[in-house]
Formats: sequence, structure tokens, C-alpha cells
Amino acid sequence: METIKRLKELCLPVLEECNVILYDIKWQGNGKERTLEVSIMHEDGSMDLDTCALVSDRLSEVLDSAEELQTSYMLEVCSPGAEREIRDPSELAKMDEPYVFVRLKHPINKKLEWYGTVVKYEDGVLHFRYRDKAAQKETEIPEEDIDYLRLAVRL
Repeated sequence: METIKRLKELCLPVLEECNVILYDIKWQGNGKERTLEVSIMHEDGSMDLDTCALVSDRLSEVLDSAEELQTSYMLEVCSPGAEREIRDPSELAKMDEPYVFVRLKHPINKKLEWYGTVVKYEDGVLHFRYRDKAAQKETEIPEEDIDYLRLAVRL
């Protein structure tokens, strides 16, 4: 775990220079097949291939000279994905009405799982618009009632 903390310290200046945010950093695999996966995104939650390539090149330079990484590994710089987990609901305030999946700790209208649009997030409350049969409805969900929250792809 200490190694991951140190790797974050090494990566952050490069990420700031490239105007991206670190979503996650973790080791995948073991032995000779180890991959250091660095998930990044722009402040609005988006990501593009050119930025991933740029960050990968810059991180390679920094990490290849780091004492912590004197073993063989592959570096993978990627997006956290279209359906990434929202770890802090305040991230939603930076997005324009994101479509999400939310699982609650306690049911609302006898349902624990919901898909819908976040109208806004403020003061620890998720203002949520969803479809119930043919009708559009809205509800408020306190942050403490959220068990799991992620972006969702609308099909």
C-alpha cells in the first residue's frame, strides 16, 4: 500500500501539468505480468485517447527513473470508463445533468435501485429525475441513503 501512495506522489505533478485528475492507480496481475493501471479524467469527467497517450509518455519518463519501480511492469493509462463509480457525490455538481444508477440503503417507493438524471447535487442531497411508466417524476435522495452511485449509459 505504501508503494501506491508513493506512486501517486510521483504521478500527481505530471497529471497537474497535463490538466487531468487521478481517478485511481492500482496494480493488476502479478509476477512478470504486472501492469500499473493509472485511470485519469478531465475535471468534467471526460477523457480522450490523445490525452491518455500524452500522459502515458510523460508518466513513463518519471516512473522509469523511480526507485520504487525497479521491477518489470507495463504502464496502462486509461479512462475510468463510461460507467465509473461516483465516489464523492460532489463530483456531480461539475457535470451537466448526468444519467446515473443509484442503489439505496433503504427503499423509496419499494425500490432500492434507480436509473435517472441528476438535476443537481447540493447540501448533501441528490435531486433526481426518473421515469415511472410514462411519467417523469423527481425525488430527493440524501447522500447518507446512497449505498452505491455510478454513471450510467442511456440506451
